[in-house]
Amino acid sequence: MRMGASRILLFLFCAMLTHLVKLAFAQRDPYVLYDCSNTGNVSRNGAYRKNVDNLVSSLTSNTQIDYGFYNFSAGENSDRVNAVALCREDLTPTNCRRCVNLAVFELLFRCPTQKEGILWYMNCTLRFSNNSIFGVMQFEPVQHDLLGAVNVTDPSGTFDQVLETLLDRLRSEAAASTSTLRKFATGSASSPHFDIYALLQCTPDLNQQECSDCLNQSIAEIPTCCGSALGVRVLTPSCNLRYENYHFYGSTYEAPPPSSSTLPSPAEGTALPMYLRKGSNSSRTIIIVVATIVSAVLILCIYTSIYLRRRKQRKKVEMNEINSTESLQFDFSMIRVATDNFSDVNKLGQGGFGSVYKGKFSNGQEIAVKRLSRGSQQGDQEFKNEILLVAKLQHRNLVRLLGFCFEGNERLLVYELMPNASLDCFIFDPSKRLHLDWKIRYKIIMGIARGLQYLHEDSQFRIIHRDLKASNVLLDKEMNPKISDFGMARLFTLDQTQANTRRIVGT
Repeated sequence: MRMGASRILLFLFCAMLTHLVKLAFAQRDPYVLYDCSNTGNVSRNGAYRKNVDNLVSSLTSNTQIDYGFYNFSAGENSDRVNAVALCREDLTPTNCRRCVNLAVFELLFRCPTQKEGILWYMNCTLRFSNNSIFGVMQFEPVQHDLLGAVNVTDPSGTFDQVLETLLDRLRSEAAASTSTLRKFATGSASSPHFDIYALLQCTPDLNQQECSDCLNQSIAEIPTCCGSALGVRVLTPSCNLRYENYHFYGSTYEAPPPSSSTLPSPAEGTALPMYLRKGSNSSRTIIIVVATIVSAVLILCIYTSIYLRRRKQRKKVEMNEINSTESLQFDFSMIRVATDNFSDVNKLGQGGFGSVYKGKFSNGQEIAVKRLSRGSQQGDQEFKNEILLVAKLQHRNLVRLLGFCFEGNERLLVYELMPNASLDCFIFDPSKRLHLDWKIRYKIIMGIARGLQYLHEDSQFRIIHRDLKASNVLLDKEMNPKISDFGMARLFTLDQTQANTRRIVGT
């Protein structure tokens, strides 16, 4: 009877997962934070609600707006609604409108009867209110998103100093932007252990002082909300900031220049020099030869400039990757001490890629160490390159890879430790299964769907898991799911100590 119930539960889990993955793929931005004001409610069928529906649904209909900021009003007196939408400056107009359109449906669903509401996606913000919000700096409500952040251990305080200097510089740049349409700044700085990348932005209807004040208050939130962490967002109605340990923003989108019809036409009536006047064959020959030489030299200069620039950028990327790889490498003796010399007491399990051990560093941080069996046919440098690629896959529904270690034939991967083990421990355990009410199941299913969407479509390079199963879905202390063993096929072959040809791999 218990076996039959387990099979039914597993079947329902797989069916719901498949359906929700399809739904999640339609949503391009998985990070959703929102706030519905409690200042008052309205009827779903009233005039105010109709004005909200009509206004936010038509925000992006004006395709002439290509700088990522929309502000419109609808209605009169007590039924008047004001709405604002803001996109990140590195989004194209098409992607901006797509993000805002998705936010419209989400916000109307989240705040169906409220007079005010705001929703933050990763790439855009949408807000509506019955109060005047145009050109008004508003800091509340404020939200903090740690994005699966990792705490930085730096007793010297260098990390905090570098971060503070970087954010203060970008605050000044964003507030002092010469463009009346955009107040946005990005940049990076290096600390002893990490490169820090940051993005700061205000709504462009604020003046310089208001933008600076809003960002200052956002920066002041960091010590209390986030500490020494990487992977942080501070979100307010009028401004936002984000910083990571990887390059998460793109090139700034520039609106196309005015059409040629608006450019000034050449002055008329200017006499041509004698050597350019019609009627001389020799002058034509000179013009052709000179034009050909100038064109050839210009093309050569452009080609050389592009080549040198790309070469410089490639060297910079290579140096960054070398630094990133070194920051991820642990000393073998340190791992051996943390796991009590890989004792059986600390062994958490055995999988196709090797054994997993629980460990604890001297600073109290708990880890999970995967000790690869037989493993890889790659050389050390190839192994490092693949580790660097996998480490760049960062999402709140993926198990974070903290680093790696190899010494001789030993190859180890170091992950964050998940207190609640894996999903199969709950599904197939009669007593633990009772903890999986439908609210928790729904949270687990949606989390897995978000993680898969990131791997399949939103990551820097595409990863097909190939071995997604309940034992590869780990649970943190709040029962949030995190997918593990993604990208392992790139790093290692399966354990071939047994000649078993019946292994089924796939999602």
